[in-house]
Amino acid sequence: MAGLTLFFDDGGVMNDNLLRGPQWQRLVAEFFVPLLGGTAEAWREANRVIVNRILHPEAFQARMREATEYAGFDRRYQFDWLRGMCELVGIATPPEDVCVQLAHRATAFVIPRVRAAFPGAADAIRLLYNQGYTLHTASGEPSFELAGHLAGMGVRDCFDCLYGPDLIDTFKISPTYYERIFADLNISPSDALIIDDSPDAVQWATQVGAHAVLISNNPSFAETETLFHCKSAAELPALLQRLS
Repeated sequence: MAGLTLFFDDGGVMNDNLLRGPQWQRLVAEFFVPLLGGTAEAWREANRVIVNRILHPEAFQARMREATEYAGFDRRYQFDWLRGMCELVGIATPPEDVCVQLAHRATAFVIPRVRAAFPGAADAIRLLYNQGYTLHTASGEPSFELAGHLAGMGVRDCFDCLYGPDLIDTFKISPTYYERIFADLNISPSDALIIDDSPDAVQWATQVGAHAVLISNNPSFAETETLFHCKSAAELPALLQRLS
């Protein structure tokens, strides 16, 4: 296990999505009110409603299935996000190109200011890095967002490639996602350890020959020869020491 390359998911593993929501709402309002008008309260509520609408599992899965490439998916997502908020705030929606640019600027403003890391996650990452492990991400979020999240945690320097769907033009919805990451790095799946809170994701990883750790509080979870269990990222160093 000492020679494994580690791949971290973000939300649910390194950062708590439940803590992100209220911070995003506040910071989105802080960014857009001076630029587009409206009240902070209206922007906070609009962000909550539109994000819940877009990220509803069935709607988001359909959005990914309909996309033919990541760049087009991202453009549509950014436009729908800002247009939806403008409509709820009651202000005119800027032209599409302007919306996309503003949405990216807003994201770049918000993400480094959010503090949502799980307790002990950053310390565990730093320890594994200092022990000589090579760390990458394997997330459904794009690489530029991951860079901001890791910078906010203070561990951006611990990671090499920040794999999201934009770097491999493949969504995290099947084993193909991991196959393309491993091919991009030219490593064997058997040399990879995927760390994720999604049972589907760890199953896809093991299907292509990788090792995996499921981050879960489910006490009924059963370990196998290639699939392991931790309650949190903070437990990873102890798990890897035990396995080695």
